[in-house]
Amino acid sequence: MIPPQSPSSDTKRPSGRERRQWNRARAEWPVMLQLEDGAHEAKIRDVSRGGVCFFLDRPVPEMTVLQMDFELPVASGVRRIRGQGVVVRCERISQALEHYEIAVFTQEMAEPDRDTIETYVKARPEGQEA
Repeated sequence: MIPPQSPSSDTKRPSGRERRQWNRARAEWPVMLQLEDGAHEAKIRDVSRGGVCFFLDRPVPEMTVLQMDFELPVASGVRRIRGQGVVVRCERISQALEHYEIAVFTQEMAEPDRDTIETYVKARPEGQEA
């Protein structure tokens, strides 16, 4: 019997874009987060049907479940988007700033809200803001 081999060090993991299931669009809107210690306002960096990336002035540990609430621009004005997700990445922006880039995978969100986000993203090339 041949023992299983561990992956070699030259095995490359796909980059972020290659791993993503959903396209995303840049954004600069406030998002209200509900964490264990209360409500916090953050600034969204980008959105997709499957998640949100935002900037916050404190770290949030990976695997933390949080509530999100933000207003998404739509043709008729704005649509309030609500959902629950889990933190999958939290990185300090720089040594000089006490701010973090946090990525959340959306676990619970109404399908019409996901559809609205997807429509928003499809209307913008990646990197273009509202």
